[in-house]
Amino acid sequence: MTVISGKEYLNRINRMNTEVWIEGKQVEGNISDHPSFTGVMKSQSKLYDLQLEKMDVMTYASSKTGEVIGLSFLEPKTKEDLERRRLMIQEWAKTSAGMLGRSPDYMNTAVMAFAAAADIFAGENKTFANNLLNLYEKAKDNDLSFTHTFINPQVNRSSLYLEKSSEIISAQTIQKNNDGIVVKGARLLATQGGMTDEILVFPTFSSSFDKDFAYAFSIPSNTPGLKFICRESFRYKESAFDHPLGSQFDEIDTIVVFDNVTVPWDRVFCYQNPDASYKIFVESSFYPLIAHQITSRRIVKTEFILGVAQMLVNTINVGEFQHIHEKITEVILGLETLKALLSTSEVNAKLDKWGTMVPDFNPLSTAILIYTRLYPRFCEILQQIGASGLVSIPSEVDFSSEIKNDLEIYLQGTNVNAKERVRLIRLAWDISMSAFGSRQSLYERFFFGDPIKMASNIYHSYDKNQGISLVNTFLKNSNGNSSIDKT
Repeated sequence: MTVISGKEYLNRINRMNTEVWIEGKQVEGNISDHPSFTGVMKSQSKLYDLQLEKMDVMTYASSKTGEVIGLSFLEPKTKEDLERRRLMIQEWAKTSAGMLGRSPDYMNTAVMAFAAAADIFAGENKTFANNLLNLYEKAKDNDLSFTHTFINPQVNRSSLYLEKSSEIISAQTIQKNNDGIVVKGARLLATQGGMTDEILVFPTFSSSFDKDFAYAFSIPSNTPGLKFICRESFRYKESAFDHPLGSQFDEIDTIVVFDNVTVPWDRVFCYQNPDASYKIFVESSFYPLIAHQITSRRIVKTEFILGVAQMLVNTINVGEFQHIHEKITEVILGLETLKALLSTSEVNAKLDKWGTMVPDFNPLSTAILIYTRLYPRFCEILQQIGASGLVSIPSEVDFSSEIKNDLEIYLQGTNVNAKERVRLIRLAWDISMSAFGSRQSLYERFFFGDPIKMASNIYHSYDKNQGISLVNTFLKNSNGNSSIDKT
């Protein structure tokens, strides 16, 4: 058996003693015991335990060894495989209400998709392609967890900016030697940085112009010279009553610093090859397979928000108003749209040139772009329904204090007592207004990158010829039947 338990996950990450900094101090001791990390790491450990509890849904047997492997690593070969992957992804998402954007299945899908197209890296050095395949096998065999980084520091976001600083800022290769390549500089947004076995580092846009940025590799999170600098934790309290989501699911985003990090040659997938750096995204099925995972999770998240919104309506008894019906229906329309687009992507799935069954990217790219607008609107709807109630939220300790009776009288709901009403309202607040909720909104808005660029990509890639052909046929037939032609 290769799937691990939650305890094994926690122990393995703790033993790594990765260099992680938060609020100006380096994390010492077990990272899973640190107040900023204990909530999300315990939540993550439950995902691994769930694999063992529901092995029929969450795992598959290796065709090579017969060992049990986490289903998120499965390379789909049939449409049935895509369905199995979706059901597994959504089973995990239910444990976090879809709030864990970087649950292990996200990066496991990425590793699988890149490995399936490893031949792209074989053009420069077959060893590099084998390295990627070896990582995939190692990840499956050990149920590894990954973080990743694709983004350079935001020094200058102009379209023509090329880094010319005398001091290295964006992570780049500075030399090679017998041991491997040496990387110096920083990358952004390694969500869950320091809480995973490995960090996967793939090319950025800059790699199209500069060979020093055209690299790809994966290394253990505790590699010498590797440092994770965390943003402020949004797990302000341990109480799941006061912070029902932030206390459990704040994944923490990090800046990754490579201080002359040596990446061993057997961990390198690409080195100073802009062509391969570009093709791995364009020619592989990374985007549709990742979009399939993201949309599967977002469906669960949207259904959860629908439930919160309707329970809020019931609790404060505003279900008689038509504007409330309209708002709840907006969430329903979003949910059903996502479900339809995901289903269509699976129905229209086809094998790619690597032999992977790939969902149709057209409906998935539509789902991805739509959600950048839907999710902030969902949060707004919760704010509009909850109104001033979302700021009248005493804490858990208030309900065991001298003012308990006051709260029970003045904060009771239509069909629940005061404590249960406040518990629900704090959940709606944590989705739509808290630091955790605001980060989630920004995260979903830019999950796949700049929405404007995404729209431009859809415009350029979508086949519009069928529509043009329909118009030309209509105009031709209309002209043929017109009175002008007859005269």
